[in-house]
Amino acid sequence: MVNIEMNREEAEILISVIERYLYHLQVEIIHTDKREFRDALKKRENFLKDIIDRFKTKVIAAS
Repeated sequence: MVNIEMNREEAEILISVIERYLYHLQVEIIHTDKREFRDALKKRENFLKDIIDRFKTKVIAAS
């Protein structure tokens, strides 16, 4: 397990960056024809959604 300490502002910026990437990933999923590649992108999408949720939970708990 890796632990990284950051303040609230840093966490919010990181969440914003991940959410922006997630949006572009979702666009790429829509435009991808190859099923195998789309499945890999969807797996990454779910992984990133989980990370965002965990970050938001920690930021809220730290408030």
